Amino acid sequence: MEKSCSLLIHFDKGTPALANEIKEALEGNDIPAKIEAMKKAVMLLLNGETLPQLFITIIRYVLPSEDHTIQKLLLLYLEIIEKTDSKGRVLPEMILICQNLRNNLQHPNEYLRGATLRFLCRLNEVDIIEPLIPSIMNNLEHRHPYVRRNAVLAVMSVYKLPHGEQLLVDAPEKIENVLTTEQDPSAKRNAFLMLFQCAQERAINYLLTHVDRVSDWGELLQMVVLDLIRKVCRTNKAEKGRYIKIIISLLTAPSAAVTYECAGTLVSLSSAPSAIRAAANTYCQLLQSQSDNNVKLIVLDRLNELKSSHKDVMVDMIMDVLRALSSPNLDIRRKTLDIVLELITPRNINEVVLTLKKEVVKTQSGELEKNGEYRQMLIQAIHSCAIKFPEVASTVVHLLMDFLSDSNVASAIDVVVFVREIIETNPKLRVSIVTRLLDTFYQIRAARVSSCALWIIGEYCLSLSEVESGIATIKQCLGDLPFYSVSEESEAADSSKKTQQANSITTLSSRRPAVLADGTYATQSAASETAFSPPTVVQGSLTTGNLRSLLLTGDFFLGAVVACTLTKLVLRLEEVQPSKLEVNKATTNALLIMVSMIQLGQSHVLPHPMDNDSHDRIVLCIRLLCNTGNEVRKIWLSSCRESFVNMLSDKQLRETEEIKAKAQISHSQPDDLIDFYHLKSRRGMSQLELEDEVQDDLKRATGEFVKDENDANKLSRVLQLTGFSDPVYAEAYVTVHHYDIVLDVTVINRTKETLQNLCLELATMGDLKLVERPQNYTLAPESSKQIKANIKVSSTETGVIFGNIVYESSNVLERTVVVLNDIHIDIMDYISPAVCSEAAFRTMWAEFEWENKVAVNTVIQDEKGFLDHIIKSTNMKCLTAPSALEDECGFLAANLYAKSVFGEDALVNLSIEKQSDGKLSGYIRIRSKTQGIALSLGDKITLKQKGGN
Repeated sequence: MEKSCSLLIHFDKGTPALANEIKEALEGNDIPAKIEAMKKAVMLLLNGETLPQLFITIIRYVLPSEDHTIQKLLLLYLEIIEKTDSKGRVLPEMILICQNLRNNLQHPNEYLRGATLRFLCRLNEVDIIEPLIPSIMNNLEHRHPYVRRNAVLAVMSVYKLPHGEQLLVDAPEKIENVLTTEQDPSAKRNAFLMLFQCAQERAINYLLTHVDRVSDWGELLQMVVLDLIRKVCRTNKAEKGRYIKIIISLLTAPSAAVTYECAGTLVSLSSAPSAIRAAANTYCQLLQSQSDNNVKLIVLDRLNELKSSHKDVMVDMIMDVLRALSSPNLDIRRKTLDIVLELITPRNINEVVLTLKKEVVKTQSGELEKNGEYRQMLIQAIHSCAIKFPEVASTVVHLLMDFLSDSNVASAIDVVVFVREIIETNPKLRVSIVTRLLDTFYQIRAARVSSCALWIIGEYCLSLSEVESGIATIKQCLGDLPFYSVSEESEAADSSKKTQQANSITTLSSRRPAVLADGTYATQSAASETAFSPPTVVQGSLTTGNLRSLLLTGDFFLGAVVACTLTKLVLRLEEVQPSKLEVNKATTNALLIMVSMIQLGQSHVLPHPMDNDSHDRIVLCIRLLCNTGNEVRKIWLSSCRESFVNMLSDKQLRETEEIKAKAQISHSQPDDLIDFYHLKSRRGMSQLELEDEVQDDLKRATGEFVKDENDANKLSRVLQLTGFSDPVYAEAYVTVHHYDIVLDVTVINRTKETLQNLCLELATMGDLKLVERPQNYTLAPESSKQIKANIKVSSTETGVIFGNIVYESSNVLERTVVVLNDIHIDIMDYISPAVCSEAAFRTMWAEFEWENKVAVNTVIQDEKGFLDHIIKSTNMKCLTAPSALEDECGFLAANLYAKSVFGEDALVNLSIEKQSDGKLSGYIRIRSKTQGIALSLGDKITLKQKGGN
């Protein structure tokens, strides 16, 4: 077993103090030097040193000291040193300390008494404790509460020793008397804890006797009472009705810790709606009363768990949960919105949306730094509400459209995406949305928002007035044509030539000083002064030039979107406008705009020319307006919108499938017992117990109590560490639980000899850390031993655990070493599939700095089959819509996403192509914020992509 010690201090052994120096300091009369020497001795002992030569020195020179600090350090020293020999017998020199401990227990100073009693709590040697029993018991009646509370703990620790019941036969009775008369809250708590752990029946009788006074007890005692109730109800579920009343009475306790534990205990013991409602109400009160953000996050986690298992009850608490939005912390707000969005029903949707609208309006004040990010979260929440319940869209869409010109581009993008979806799913709002969009379009300053808004104008302006208003709005935002003057371009080209000539003939004599705007002097060439004239562009109107200003920055993708929108509007104008003259006029204006954009892109006014894709798109629009066929008209006016409708239906289908996947699927077995509630005896049962019985019957009938254990999965975690021919056989069962790895190692002695000082020595590679020191064991012939090793994990990275088993035997003088097989900790134990929006995926993809590129090398020839194999091997979620993966075209691109238990994001992009010989080629790119997860996932994919395994 690991040595128990209350002192855990980091100590650098780079320059350890010599034992002789410590000994000299201890023998001196300087108190501060003695204290430092004792500290050094304790730290060296904690780090594996033995220092046997110091014991007699400490007995002679430290034991008699009256200094309290030295006495405390002495007790720590006595706690750490070995007090028994190899056979478990107490060392003879330990008798020397018994008299000192007895004197301390009878010392007039209460601090020395209390410190010594706490030391005895950590002492396991009965031979040392036995002479001190009378002194310990006398301290139960000491005048000072500090001594009494530590005396109770000492009695409890002695009573729990292997032969403690023989040393203290009447201890439970005496402690019960102390509990009855004690007034100090801590001492009373310790006494009840002793009865709880050593004489549970007495603790239960005391609790039930004083059940009416439980709410008046101190916080410490109430916490122990809750522990007792949990333990009793787990062992005897039939008794929980007696204790739930106590828990409910404690829900109104003034202590936040007690009420939190009460709510958790109530949920674990009862599934009755009234009990769950009381627990949820308690959590909501804590959410409002506590100012610590960490407490709020923990309480929200508990509410999230209640939402998963008791959604019907939590629906009624939705407005109480929403009050947590008053916290300025974004994590709290995000978690609150996530909970609320899954509790929305037709009954509460209007209240929820009204609250969210008020919060959106509050973000306009600009008082907080992260108002933009919070507004984006609110917009996404309202979007989700409007999709689930289209009838509320009319109350929020116009408010949100005020934020199309938001300085936070991400928030504005969410708004325009929301508007695009609402205008399709709510045809009644089309006219009002289009009108409002055309009125506010000139305020939009972001290119991506303008592109989406232009698409909406091109698709949903249907009537004559809307089409004409759309064309007029675009013309107004583009400003006067052309975008630059031809003379300026030629003048700019000529000036550059003249400047080169002037620079070649300019001499020092032609340079002269010039006064700059800030008052300083600079040398200026006379030739360049007279020859150079910088090119300029025609800016147009300052108030109506948002599209123009974006185009003049070189954003020709937006120019292509403008061309496509004008083309759609003109084609639709041909259908709704009877006057051919007006149609021809609109066509001419549209063509003029497109040609002007092409000229701007091909000129030297802007630093970068137009890209080929945008150029080809604008040229296509020009050709369409010059010669339009019916098939092309159908594609432009109908097919684009149909594709958008299909995308929305796919999105809704995926969300529905995810909700179904989250739902618990459980079935009861044919021979499961079902109790009929109406045929049960209700005598002596409270309403809460009756509700609890009903809930238990429902769970049993639906199979919620049935949990299938995957034995194959368990067996896969058993790893053989040594060979069958080794004298010591070892195998390990590996349990991975978030931040902890537990190795349950079974060691079997296969020889006919006793193995002494057998030690399991382990070491780690990666972000793994051993928690405990290796211990020595004695293993009898052909016997086995279970050894547990705890390992802490600090990041999502594949780690390796390696080591050996070392032991001694009677016929071999040297120690024998058996090397163990390596244990590889799989990254798959730390990551789980997760979902994020396409925009969030792209943002993270651009931000993450670590990328691992893996070439595809597989025998699988089906693109979809290879994708499914990678998803299964990496435990990730495919974000790409199923409709985008259905057709067989020889190409496949998909995005995968997962999240680790440490909150790290793992992004994967799969791009593959089928070659002419049937083989797949391409790359799998992995991106993450940390190097470890990118490398580990890459290694996993390289290992698994061959197929099959």
